[in-house]
Amino acid sequence: MKISSSANGLFVPEVDPYYYVSTENQSFLDKFSKISKKHPVNVLVVGKQGCGKSSLVRQYAAVNRLPLATFQIGILSEPGQLFGEYALENGETRYKQFLFPQAIQTPNCVIHLEEINRPEHPKALNMLFSILSDDRQVWMDELGLLQVAPGVVFFATLNEGAEFVGTELLDPALRDRFYVTTMDFLPNEVEIEVLEKKTGVTHEQAREIITVANSIRANADLGVDVSTRKILMLGEMIAAGGTLREAIVTSLQTDKKTLESVLLSLHVNQGKVEKSKTEYVQYIAA
Repeated sequence: MKISSSANGLFVPEVDPYYYVSTENQSFLDKFSKISKKHPVNVLVVGKQGCGKSSLVRQYAAVNRLPLATFQIGILSEPGQLFGEYALENGETRYKQFLFPQAIQTPNCVIHLEEINRPEHPKALNMLFSILSDDRQVWMDELGLLQVAPGVVFFATLNEGAEFVGTELLDPALRDRFYVTTMDFLPNEVEIEVLEKKTGVTHEQAREIITVANSIRANADLGVDVSTRKILMLGEMIAAGGTLREAIVTSLQTDKKTLESVLLSLHVNQGKVEKSKTEYVQYIAA
């Protein structure tokens, strides 16, 4: 199946040759694919920030050669906003249909509802209840009856926990409509292999990055989570010629005080990060 992204907003993503998943989750995905041959499926992917949830959805679509459409739930503030909106066009108010109605009516489409527990207003998800229920249809005055096409798989991803600002607890009635699969960070040896293959760092550099990441993860007082995404950013900085300190400073998104604590901890306890003296130079074209 080949669907052009320029033609209708849907596309079949490329397979990531270095994407790893646990055998358990691989088995789950295979079963979800089989179930989708009988009727549409809802899958909730839960895990820590940056552990590869969104990549899992993309890889599922790529491996199965299915069209993918991704929707940011965090921008929704009212019911129906996924479907379209009224807009002024040539002096007239007309209803403009968005991609979501087209996606749900496309057979075998993979639909990613990103950060489903972070809408601007909880009632913004109300119209999803019918789409995700056994009924699989919803009526809209502007669009008529919308029915979910055969083979559609809805993946909803979320970072669960009070530490995420703006996060709402997912409505139990909505959560009850999903199969659930949980993700975590990759084992160290797999993370090392991914670092080498994806960023081009050496085996020694990759092992050092993971050692540092584990040290930060193990220090609860720092309150810093080093995700798989952050590890890849560290690797890319080092592969580009940066020092470990430069990689940490630019990749860990935290406040200055916490960052200084991280650097001091690594310098004192492991001698991994050198102290830095800031100098200023002109930044101009060569």
